[in-house]
Amino acid sequence: MSDTVYYAIGDVHGEIDKLDRLLEYIREDARSLGATYRIVFLGDLIDRGPDSRSVMQRAVDVTVRGEGLVIRGNHEELMLNAYVNWDTTGVHYWAINGGDQTIAAYKKANGDRGDWREALDAHHLYFARNLPTIMRDEARGLVFVHGGIDPKTFPECGDEIRMWTRSNKFFDPGRWPDRPELERILVVHGHTPTKNFEPHVNPRRINVDTGACFGGPLTSVVLAPGEPPRFLSARTPR
Repeated sequence: MSDTVYYAIGDVHGEIDKLDRLLEYIREDARSLGATYRIVFLGDLIDRGPDSRSVMQRAVDVTVRGEGLVIRGNHEELMLNAYVNWDTTGVHYWAINGGDQTIAAYKKANGDRGDWREALDAHHLYFARNLPTIMRDEARGLVFVHGGIDPKTFPECGDEIRMWTRSNKFFDPGRWPDRPELERILVVHGHTPTKNFEPHVNPRRINVDTGACFGGPLTSVVLAPGEPPRFLSARTPR
């Protein structure tokens, strides 16, 4: 994987038009480079935006073609928890965090069968259940997660940290401990929308959640061997 160009996409949150446009830009860029490439969705495909079902299907298609992979985000985790704990506060917590929009998108596509769980595509559920929470290219020091890592315990930090963390101990590399496990790694993540809708870059981490569902663009970082990171972004046309 050391010669692969990675295109890591931040939180999509149901913004299918932005995703389709960004995928076009990514494929055009990869063709122009003549490169072996891999798309990495950094999680939170669903919730809040207008068409989470179509976004999930795009991600499934990319994976099935061997064009890329998906990291599990906390919103995929919320959906899976709500599906199992449908008669508890689990579904309420998901619903108020964008799950209602996801349910509506699936019902629009598959019909309203009363129980919202029956509107979900079975292969989408299977796909979500089997998503990893981390992907690494150890030769290049790249770590792809949704939320972040715990610098004190990496790489042993668990799934909850990888999906949910917003710890200042992670955000500020100056607070990272001096551990050999952290030498020369670059963490690529989403989860925390940037305030200015621009990607955040420092020597230890890149955040590409540029608030696509809040009016910002959908962004991918381009990571080519031996080159500084650059970015592709897609906005909804006016």
